[in-house]
Amino acid sequence: MRHRRHFIVEAPSSLGLTTEGVEGLPASLLALGLAERIEAARSVRVPVLPKSNAIDPATGILNAHEIAAWSPRLAAAMDDVLADGGFPVVLGGDCTILLGTMLGLRRRGRYGLLFIDGNADFFQPEAEPKGEGASMDLALVTGSGPPLLADLDGLGPLVRPEDAVAFGFRDHEDQREAGSQPLPAELIAFDIHRVRRLGAEQAARLAVDHLRRPELDGYFIHLDADALDDAVMPAVDFRIPRGLSADELATVLKVALESDEAIGLEVTIYNPTLDDSAKAGRLLVDMLADALGARRHDNR
Repeated sequence: MRHRRHFIVEAPSSLGLTTEGVEGLPASLLALGLAERIEAARSVRVPVLPKSNAIDPATGILNAHEIAAWSPRLAAAMDDVLADGGFPVVLGGDCTILLGTMLGLRRRGRYGLLFIDGNADFFQPEAEPKGEGASMDLALVTGSGPPLLADLDGLGPLVRPEDAVAFGFRDHEDQREAGSQPLPAELIAFDIHRVRRLGAEQAARLAVDHLRRPELDGYFIHLDADALDDAVMPAVDFRIPRGLSADELATVLKVALESDEAIGLEVTIYNPTLDDSAKAGRLLVDMLADALGARRHDNR
């Protein structure tokens, strides 16, 4: 594996949620020493537009126009990092930051997506009562949804469905109750049950093999903190039991990052306001530092 120069991109957006808190993720993880642990070359912050807190009547999505206007700014920051030969470590925010990161990559070529998340995030607006884009991000980046967000810059889909892997999701009951649309047949799915049947390492290797196909220019990794089991990562707004253990997720990240085709990573949904002791935040920093191959350090 080639040496990577890690560049922090702060993307403190909660535009995709009705709630607040996740916008504190970058400051919290940086205060816990993440930049030093991964020896980040530099850091850039992408200021977020104010929320209107209104559901757009044309799309049915909360803060839809703000997300559409802000995502290209994040895409530009991604492009700057990649043009400088850096490996972007993007700190969200809610999951709608995926639109900006993948827009940045779509402008450069055809990239895959390893979507590690406790939720499939494939809701359509009419099935999302709060209109939260953070429940729709995988659908939007793969071209399913209103063109305002599913066809940013006229480049949709930002990721072809066959170039995406949904990994570790376990929100089956919520999907059924809300009437969410199913994942497309061509989008590779490793839900938590399939991951457990195969084992975390084997499942991750199969997922990465799919994303290393020669027609792709590389792949990006989306990591939602709620992919972790609720017992070790309670600092998330939407809690679902029986997620990946810390060891399982560490294994998945190690496999995902050992390939040179991995071009960047983003972290979302950790809410430091729900983590008074910072125990969950320290776990996340330790896991990221170990996975990114940085020096070990006791930050407790």
